[in-house]
Amino acid sequence: MTNKLSDKDKKDWKTFVEGNEKIENKDTEYLNKEKKFTKKIIDLHGCTLEGANKKIFEYIENCYLNNVDKINIITGKGLRSKNLDDPYQSNDLSILKYSVPNFIKNNTELMDKILKIDFDSVNSPSKGNFDIILKSKKK
Repeated sequence: MTNKLSDKDKKDWKTFVEGNEKIENKDTEYLNKEKKFTKKIIDLHGCTLEGANKKIFEYIENCYLNNVDKINIITGKGLRSKNLDDPYQSNDLSILKYSVPNFIKNNTELMDKILKIDFDSVNSPSKGNFDIILKSKKK
């Protein structure tokens, strides 16, 4: 590489610096192409534990087959759950808020399709929903 600049290069540089001409940003097109998530929502309010697990299994399978990227699962916080009045049922595990994510996590068939479960939302006392990110379907 040569360290010498030609007179033409020096002139072009001076013209550019003193002028109002702008350089085209070739990265603009790339930067403006944010990944658009295909997002679906499922509300499990009013479902029994067994019903919710069946429903979520079918929903995740369907979303995966249809190239959905993100699913928001609404379970509720369980504050009005009748399970809280039953001393023979666990307050922690019988509420959909905790049982649905555990069902998903312990199901290897579903986990093969899932990239991430947002357990921070699951464990948050103020949230009654959580997201899962699905893997891209292999072609």
